[in-house]
Amino acid sequence: MTETTAAPRRNGYPGYTRTGRRVSASAAEGRELVRAALAAWELDSHADTAALLMSELVTNAVRHANGPLLRMTVNRPADAWVRVSVVDTTPSRLPQLQDPGPGDEHGRGLMLIEALANRWGYDYVGASHNPWGKRVWAEIRVAP
Repeated sequence: MTETTAAPRRNGYPGYTRTGRRVSASAAEGRELVRAALAAWELDSHADTAALLMSELVTNAVRHANGPLLRMTVNRPADAWVRVSVVDTTPSRLPQLQDPGPGDEHGRGLMLIEALANRWGYDYVGASHNPWGKRVWAEIRVAP
């Protein structure tokens, strides 16, 4: 089951959300969501970077989280910024930069996010004393 919504935000830009299964194929759905949002905001020149960031965030959630679903969002918190994020239901597994060796097949996703995003991080979702999940996000600057 995949559900996509667009909702108005206080700053005038709609936010786009898609909830889907926590499977590898969701990375393609996340890229599609990013491209649709950036096209609506006339920011197509930033679509490749934002789509790659979303793809890495989804891949990390698929590999390291639990639960059947994840939620992908694309927001524009301010005129100059686009934020992509993924919410999963595993608050105990926090993102950590790795130092993979040359022969390692995995462990470079956050390194790529670190290189492409202007800033990235995570926050807990749910009650502060008992979160049910986490949101991992990356932001890119889209205006000078």
